[in-house]
Amino acid sequence: MIKGGLPRLIWRIVKLVLIFFVGGSILAVILFRFVNPPVTLLMIQRGFERKAAGKEWKIDKRWKSFDDIADPMKRAAVAAEDQTFLENHGFDFSAIEKAIKKNAHSKKLIGGSTISQQTAKNVFLWPGRSLVRKGFEAWFTFLMEIFWSKKRIMEVYLNVIEIGDGIYGVEAASQAYFNKPASDLTNHEAAAIAVIFPSPLKWSATHPTRYLRHRQYLIMKNMRRLGPLEF
Repeated sequence: MIKGGLPRLIWRIVKLVLIFFVGGSILAVILFRFVNPPVTLLMIQRGFERKAAGKEWKIDKRWKSFDDIADPMKRAAVAAEDQTFLENHGFDFSAIEKAIKKNAHSKKLIGGSTISQQTAKNVFLWPGRSLVRKGFEAWFTFLMEIFWSKKRIMEVYLNVIEIGDGIYGVEAASQAYFNKPASDLTNHEAAAIAVIFPSPLKWSATHPTRYLRHRQYLIMKNMRRLGPLEF
């Protein structure tokens, strides 16, 4: 029997798990700084959901480099999802506080996640909501802000985000909704895509509701206010 008994053995196991997790997560973040993520857990889950619903397996994604994505699309993403993206360090505590206060008095939950947090969730974690997953999300966001540039975070974000049923990334979305490459998106089209980020399976970039048209107007207004982004 190991001196100290079972508690000491358990502590050793916990330490090993922590060492492997910390080391493995750091290596994964560094790897994806240079290698484009081939698939995400959400893409796989959605694929199985489509099969269960009697549909064909579909993961439509077409990676485009940062420079091959139109500037309006980058500005639309920032205007819609994280207006302090270039200034914050992965967390917008003001937005988080507002979300907590609103969610405490509303059945319709809103998020306060930054683009960095959403990218961490999409690339490294599983779908769902829980405090455990939020903790992992914060850890990977912290690592990404250390090892990735804002340019890389935006590039990965715009290539993995879900933007329709089986559609991932702005290139696939641009082709599906507007029959053109993401490099040619206009301000209006970019805002139409960005407006459906929160609920891509429910909303459409080409058949917007009155609410979405208003949101699109606000996004374009914010785009003009933001002006050119300097990555």
